[in-house]
Amino acid sequence: MRRQKAAPPGYMGTGAVARKMGVTVRTLQHYDRVGLLSPSAVSEGGRRLYTDKDIIKLHQILSLKQLGFSLSDIQNRLIPLDDPGAVAGVLAGQAGALRAQIARMTESLRQIEALRGEVMQMQTVDFKKYADIIVNLQMNNDFYWLIKYFDEETLDHIRLRFDKNSGAAFMETFTRLTDEAIRLQATGVAPGSEQGRAFAEEYWKMIDEFTGGNVAMLPRLVKLGQFESADSAWRERQAQANAFIGPALEAWFAKQGINPFLEEDT
Repeated sequence: MRRQKAAPPGYMGTGAVARKMGVTVRTLQHYDRVGLLSPSAVSEGGRRLYTDKDIIKLHQILSLKQLGFSLSDIQNRLIPLDDPGAVAGVLAGQAGALRAQIARMTESLRQIEALRGEVMQMQTVDFKKYADIIVNLQMNNDFYWLIKYFDEETLDHIRLRFDKNSGAAFMETFTRLTDEAIRLQATGVAPGSEQGRAFAEEYWKMIDEFTGGNVAMLPRLVKLGQFESADSAWRERQAQANAFIGPALEAWFAKQGINPFLEEDT
């Protein structure tokens, strides 16, 4: 096995630089190929030879790379800059990019932890439901956890009728009307009053949009507020809302001369 000759005084070979700076020889070779860090000299035998000045530049490159700068940023934008204001501007831009990345990673972590909790509660492997939970987490739907209680037929219906945008719009309407029902109940509005019937009409329009006019789905929707293992705060909130929604719908149905549940039975 042929031994490498010692580097001339004042120079270091690729292996020595790699060991000194904690990088691989391949990394140094790549930096040379892309023109980011070329050696100060090359021996007659083709060995790359580096000086202390090269080491300082490598230290700069590695430090900036650690901050999240790409090699093209370092090569084309940052290294040539010698005006403090210009450098500070580039650093400010990178800081903003890192903050955005941290926000994305924090949100991803939130979604992973939430999904993990749902998986442990479901105690079954159901990747279709996992996917639905992830989509609803991305929509910031606070009711994502309800998905584990839906049967497959209901979930297939939701998948076909709603995308992210329409699903988010529906949940916004559902939340708004739930809050409105609680408010009307608290302020003493009679469910059978004109205001109560107007609320019921809007609420029924939302249900009709959700079901697509399929009254066979109504019993499934009734069960939404009856999950014994559901979050207690959610159950209490739904109970408060339903105390007004149920009588208001009955009053509106009577006014309209319809009974959707009877239609479902016939």
